[in-house]
Order: sequence, then structure tokens, then C-alpha cells
Amino acid sequence: MTTAPAIELKGISKAFGPVQANKDINIRVMPGTIHGIIGENGAGKSTLMSILYGFYKADAGEIFIAGQKTTIPDSQAAITAGIGLVFQHFKLVENFTVLENVVLGAEDGAMLRPSLRKARRELSALADEYELNIDPDAKIEDIGVGMQQRVEILKALYRRADILILDEPTGVLTPAEADQLFRILGRLKDEGKTIILITHKLREIMDITDTVSVMRRGEMTATVKTAETSPAELAELMVGRKVLLRVEKAPAVIGAKILEVRDLNVTDDKGVHRLKGVSFDVHAGEILGIAGVAGNGQSELMEVLGGYEKATGQVSLNGEPIDLTGAKSDGQSRRARGIAHVPEDRQSEGLIMDYAAWENTAFGYHRDARYKSGLLMNNAAILSDTEEKMNRFDVRPPNPRLPAKSFSGGNQQKIVLAREIERNPDLLLIGQPTRGVDIGAIEFIHQQIVALRDQGKAILLVSVELEEILSLSDRIAVMFDGQIMGERLPSETTEGELGLLMAGVTKGAA
Repeated sequence: MTTAPAIELKGISKAFGPVQANKDINIRVMPGTIHGIIGENGAGKSTLMSILYGFYKADAGEIFIAGQKTTIPDSQAAITAGIGLVFQHFKLVENFTVLENVVLGAEDGAMLRPSLRKARRELSALADEYELNIDPDAKIEDIGVGMQQRVEILKALYRRADILILDEPTGVLTPAEADQLFRILGRLKDEGKTIILITHKLREIMDITDTVSVMRRGEMTATVKTAETSPAELAELMVGRKVLLRVEKAPAVIGAKILEVRDLNVTDDKGVHRLKGVSFDVHAGEILGIAGVAGNGQSELMEVLGGYEKATGQVSLNGEPIDLTGAKSDGQSRRARGIAHVPEDRQSEGLIMDYAAWENTAFGYHRDARYKSGLLMNNAAILSDTEEKMNRFDVRPPNPRLPAKSFSGGNQQKIVLAREIERNPDLLLIGQPTRGVDIGAIEFIHQQIVALRDQGKAILLVSVELEEILSLSDRIAVMFDGQIMGERLPSETTEGELGLLMAGVTKGAA
């Protein structure tokens, strides 16, 4: 007897106005397997999963769950059908406990206490069965991101999910936490659960999936057995051309000291010490990579250097001190001094999503003489300049009048990069340069960063992607709990050693 697929989508199509997000998609996911889905930004992966989870209604097509045609008008129907979705950005209430978050939305009645008692028993059983051990009374705000992800998985399992969809699940995890997640997914698979893994990390696809489907421009281009393919082949299927999977760069030619940071300290408005005596240098012609799990002071470091956060300590650029009190220095004056900044969150910090691309390319530089016509802005000059930038940085579509929200994540990132890199800065601050960016755009962005370094510029790179840090950096500093745990040369360290430092474990302590 032939086993029915856990999920089968037939002829799924979805358009948003003139944009065809999904076009006649067919996919079969067999039960008890880990099925990867990869594709460029804007390929339609998230739209397809949103249809499966009831966030969107398909314009055409059918959904079958365990061989039965199923209508999924909303997320509650998806949960009833046994589908659980673990979001890339966790949907947890931070001041609630683990137990309260698991029960939230799945209460048995108006009286909460019986629901909590029942949930506590079931949570204990689930945690034991799937090695998802976690304190049910811990508050979300007091546990790490790896544990928060376990809570999201437990939420889905508590709702009787047989099919788990995970969207970019390792983006905020240390290597050790990612390995633990993969062990958990393997256990879930062994217990008969079906897992759909959406990721842009080809190594993860090769390590953990049984089957992988590739999407490009809204269509399904291939479904292959993972054991019968390779990262290079998958990359080519994703972007339609051969992709260089490694960063090619010549040895660094180190120049003068550009940035000097000494004893930098930041305390937030709640009295929490976010940066604790941070000191380092960055020279011309080098990339200093800052590795670490998100939330360990990297964001505050970039905000201080970019002029958006006050601090104590000493910072100098080209030997001249920078004011850290906010009285004489801000983002505008930093740019005038030769500091360009690509922020970690392009949508909330790098762009105004409802504004056009041409307006976004002028932000922070709108006082430039070439953008002025007397006392007014020269919109025609900005438009022309944006068109040239979009062509040089391969922004698609190359239409400067489109709002930023109309571009995929990778193309939004290119808009920000074009604005900052083309200013010929002495120092480039760049945070999470390829977060949520597809492999074709990653290759291009890495090339631009290396080219700027080869022009003799100093680059401070913050990334949670260890592979990116190792391949791009000339030196690596690791941050944990607001401190620099140590510096390493890429050629003289490993992901394992960096992972320990990211967890606050020095070699002596290990």
C-alpha cells in the first residue's frame, strides 16, 4: 500500500496585484521526513507556507493533508489539521512564563488554572519525549533565544502538530544551540513527525534534510533527494547561474589605525550594563568581524559608533576624538567625519518602507551639495543618482520610484549598501549584512565589502553568521554579555572555539 504524502500541494497560485508570488506550485512532503525548501528572496517560499498555514488564501490550487483534501481558511484550521509553524521571529509574550505561553490561545475554558495544571503535565511528558527540557515557570524574558525556540516547538507539539514548519530556525542560535536543535528535529522525525525547513543555509540543508525543493521566481524548479545533490548544484538551481560559494579575497594590506575604541561602557535606561569596558582597533585595509549571539552588546556598540547611543569611554577616528555624550555629535556629524553605517535592521533603521527608493538613497546625505538646488532639494539629481546606484548594485527591479516595501529583503539591503558604500567612507559599520538575504545577493554583498576593504577602507562587521565572519574577516573579536571575550585570526581558530567564546566560555574555563 502506497503511503499518502503528509502534505501535497497541487497547482497553488497566488498573486498580489501584478506580482505573481506563487505560480502553479506542486509539492509532495512525505511523512516522517525533513523536507527543505530553499530559494532566493522573493522566490515565494514564505507566501507558500503562509497559504499552508492559513494566513493567505490561494487564488487557485488544492491542499491535501494525509491524502485528504483540506481547506485552510485561517491559522486555527491549520492547527486543527495538525500543522504547527515556528516563526523566524518568535511570537512569545516576554513577561509570561513558559507554561503561560504554551497555553495561550489553547485554553480549555474560562478557568485558567485547570488548563495550566493539564499543560504542566503534558509539557513535562513532551519535554521528556523530545529532549526539550525547559523550566515551565521561567519567564521568557529571562531565558536565551535557544530556549525560546524550544518553547515555540513545545507550543506546536502541545497543539498536537504532526507537521512542523520552521522558518530560518538557526538565525539567532550559537553553533552549539543549532546542533542541539538539529538533534531535536532528528528526534521528532524518528517519532514520526514531518518537518518542513525553510533556510538559506545550504550546509544545513545538506546536513539534516532528506529531500529539498528549490523555488525560483514563484515557481518550483526542482525537488531532489538531498543525498543526490550538492551545495553548488542547489545554488545554481536557486539563482539560475553558477554561484561562488566562498569569499575570494587577497591577503589584507593593513594601513594606519582608523578607529580606536577604549573602555567603552553603555548603561541602558533600565540600569542594565550593555557594554562593559570594550576596547579594540580597526585599521585601514582590514575587516574586523564581531562574532556573537544577538543581544550581547553588538547592537549597542554599533549604535554608539553610529552616533545613536550615548556612552562613556574614548573613541577616536583618524586620531581625532569623537564625542560620546550626544552633545556635539550625532549620526549626521559621524557621516561628515567619514563613518558610513549599514544598520542591523534594514527595515526599521535603514529604510522608511513607505518612501520611494530614491528618497531612501538620500537619507542622511540630503544636505550634500549635489542634492541641492538653492534652498530646495534637487529631486531630479537624486533620481538620476539613484538610478545609477541601482544599476551598479543590481537592484531589482531598477525602478527608483517604487517604495522600499516593494523590494525583496535582498534588494532592500542593496539599496542601503549603495547609499553608504558609495560615499567613500573611511570607516564602514555594517551589521548583519546578509540577514535574510538569498545566496545570489550574498555573493554580491560580500564582493562589495571586500572591494571596499581593498580600497584601503576600515570595516567593522557584525554578524551572527559564523561562516560569514570566518570567510570575510581579517581579524575576529567575540562578544558575550557586553564584553570582548577574545580576538582570533580566522586561519588560527575554528567554529567550535568561536562558539565556546560566544557562549562565554574561555579556553581555560572549558
